[in-house]
Amino acid sequence: NQCLLKLTSGAEFHQSLTLTGVGCYHISCVTSDRVWVSDKYNLMLTDTTGVPLYRVEDSWSVYDNGLHTVNSESELIYIDRNYNINKLSEDMKTTTTFIERTDSTWEPWCVYWSPSTGDLLVGMRNYGRKTGKVTRYNQSGQLTQTIQNHNTGRGLYKEPIYITENNNGDVVVSDSCRAVVVTERGGRHRFSYTGPPSGSGLQPHGICTDPLSHILVCDDRTRTVQMIDEDGRFLSHLLIRPSGIFYPHSLSYDVITHRLWVGSGANNTVVIYRYITRQDALTDLNPATADVMESLSEIPTTGTEKPQQGNQCLLKLMSPPELLPSLTLTGVGCCYHISCVTSDRVWVSDYRYNLILTDTTGVPLHRVEDSCNGLYDRGLHTVNSESELIYIDRNYNINKLSKDMKTTTTFIERTDSTWRPGCVYWSPSTGDLLVGMYNNDTETGKVTRYNQSGQLTQTIQNDNTQLGLYRKPTYITENNNGDVVVSDLDAVVVTERGGRHRFSYTGHPSGSRLEPQGICTDPLSHILVCDDITKTVQMLDRDGQFLSHLLIRPSGIFYPRSLSYDVNTHRLLVGSWLYNTVVIYRYITRQDALTDENTPRPDGDNSTPAV
Repeated sequence: NQCLLKLTSGAEFHQSLTLTGVGCYHISCVTSDRVWVSDKYNLMLTDTTGVPLYRVEDSWSVYDNGLHTVNSESELIYIDRNYNINKLSEDMKTTTTFIERTDSTWEPWCVYWSPSTGDLLVGMRNYGRKTGKVTRYNQSGQLTQTIQNHNTGRGLYKEPIYITENNNGDVVVSDSCRAVVVTERGGRHRFSYTGPPSGSGLQPHGICTDPLSHILVCDDRTRTVQMIDEDGRFLSHLLIRPSGIFYPHSLSYDVITHRLWVGSGANNTVVIYRYITRQDALTDLNPATADVMESLSEIPTTGTEKPQQGNQCLLKLMSPPELLPSLTLTGVGCCYHISCVTSDRVWVSDYRYNLILTDTTGVPLHRVEDSCNGLYDRGLHTVNSESELIYIDRNYNINKLSKDMKTTTTFIERTDSTWRPGCVYWSPSTGDLLVGMYNNDTETGKVTRYNQSGQLTQTIQNDNTQLGLYRKPTYITENNNGDVVVSDLDAVVVTERGGRHRFSYTGHPSGSRLEPQGICTDPLSHILVCDDITKTVQMLDRDGQFLSHLLIRPSGIFYPRSLSYDVNTHRLLVGSWLYNTVVIYRYITRQDALTDENTPRPDGDNSTPAV
């Protein structure tokens, strides 16, 4: 009773480490500064510097499983290549077979040593029957319990891939059937958690519990670490697409230091957080005062806003958006990216090597012969104030095509073969060129800024903890306030003009899955993004709050992929992923600044329109 534990208002970054020679599919803490880490083929002991201290040679898993654990004697218990369960002594000099595999139909897939009982819990899989079970062994290696079926006789598990135990004795299993399955100590099924109330589903991986009996689970579907209580009620997204790891995959809680170790599924990075603090017994002890990690409340849509500059007119949202005549293109297979030149001329590119200039009839006016492949590098062109096309060519140089389309010059030559440009955007406010870059070796990204002479003036790559912000920038734009807005693989990442990370939007509600594609902003500083999962165009405010689904599976395009906003005519061009169609909408109108916005309508309805 010397101290009590309390949730902080969020997960506090403590430290990150880059491992050598291993990925981060599973983590087992030994001491506060030593952990065992494994991927599909490697199992090694490391310290907080990431340096390998010892490597186990006979471990192996084709899949990403919880194949090891550590007991009270600091001995490593792990599954070997023959599906025996071995024990490695603390001094790492002696390996013994703790549990020998005797039934070839069952394979151990995950293990966990119980601090409360000293038992070993093992998640097993029967590949032929596509079913699973949990077995319990005492400290002598004798089988004492099998948990396999619900009280109805139906099987509880399909493929137990990670396993742990809660403070109340519950057995907690990450099952590949998209659920966290929890049984009491005696084997009775208590609940199966299948995801938060948002309905985003669940693809569970690494799992652990903390001293407050919370269950933490990595969800590969939404790239989050979710916190639920001991009875299976969703509490919060503890981490949402954390910088530097992007794909949280493995978890281990150190009960001594109250630090949470989170391993990445995309690289060899482990990030350490703290979200529980100790407080003196004389302070406020009411657990109800602990801050909730986030609010999932709906943000109302603003009806009317003043534009950033000028007082000649006010801009007002329409409801619903007005559909204008659409455009069927010739010479491209689809519409991966759109760049407006004038109100009746646009550049459009597809996933092959087609980049054409077209007018409102859809007829090609000019074709660029050396453009990049839009399948991998999507936002590959932009237009500057001189109506010159700036685009990425097949050698990953950034070229400039003159307004009369007679002269092509190399604006920025690629000099570093490890980085390739994937998207570009010319800034109307500064005249700079923003470039989203990708490093295939490290699977990370960055944003570079070039002035009008083609000189590099800024690089945006990490947040304030020096963890990477981007994985693979595919589209890039700029908001009215100077924010740099990037469509990354699973988030919209926004930084201020100076490079400070402002927010990452991962879908609605918060923590939902998102696959962002084409992106743009409008004169009211809204951010519009095409989401490949929901087939919608979503509207955010400048601070990342979801406002509305501007378009939901728009007729004629079905799969919105690209966006471009024409500030002169207030038209939104939406390109299709499947077809060579561009659909045009208007959802912002001008109104004279002298008119009374609150003038009653003829029908007596004074409500503000919402998108």
